[in-house]
Amino acid sequence: MNSSAQPPLLRLTDASVRFGAVQALNKVALDVRRREFIVLVGANGSGKTTLLRLLHGLLAHQGRRDVADATAVQAMVFQKPFMLRLSVWNNLRVALWLAGVPAAERTARAKAALQRVGLADLRDRPARALSGGQQQRLALARAWGVRPQILFLDEPTASLDPAGKKEVEAVLAAFAADGMTLVMSTHNLGQAKRLATRVVYLERGEIRLDQPTARFFSEQGDGPADLFLKGELTWSLA
Repeated sequence: MNSSAQPPLLRLTDASVRFGAVQALNKVALDVRRREFIVLVGANGSGKTTLLRLLHGLLAHQGRRDVADATAVQAMVFQKPFMLRLSVWNNLRVALWLAGVPAAERTARAKAALQRVGLADLRDRPARALSGGQQQRLALARAWGVRPQILFLDEPTASLDPAGKKEVEAVLAAFAADGMTLVMSTHNLGQAKRLATRVVYLERGEIRLDQPTARFFSEQGDGPADLFLKGELTWSLA
């Protein structure tokens, strides 16, 4: 069955988030379907991170957030992952323990996760001694190990050098090829073009455009995202 014909894994309907006097998200509607790789783009302050946290169920909100399977596991990877003062192996084992993975499964899952992200040879190295790209791959291994139905990523390559970005992109592309559903925010439009199946453009807390990737990058001319794609301001100081 085509994924678009299936009910969404997650649906927001007229969802709003306010922080004091700031309207961070305003009546957002969004469906997340199986096997999609959705990338959120927009200027700083447009609401990308807030939307990710709302999708992940971390924020109080108005409107509806409906999950198809309330028991399904979700995971989130942040721009700067926290590393315990432990080895790569034990960082992963602790994460699986905290996620409630049964003890009998942890060793096999940890081995598979390190192999999946290319860190099997570094299992005994202190996690904090890894490069930035390697630390982010370890964060991805921790997420992969809990077998999430949806993986959320908040600008996971923003702090990395080009080599680190390439490493992480390769892992994410492999996750997507395996059928994982991913939702990621980024400022890197080239990355969005390479990885996304669908691009969502936010401006001032509202979704202004939601299109398949090829259409998003080929059809702009005078559309809502045109100024953003040209690198121009989408708001005025006046």
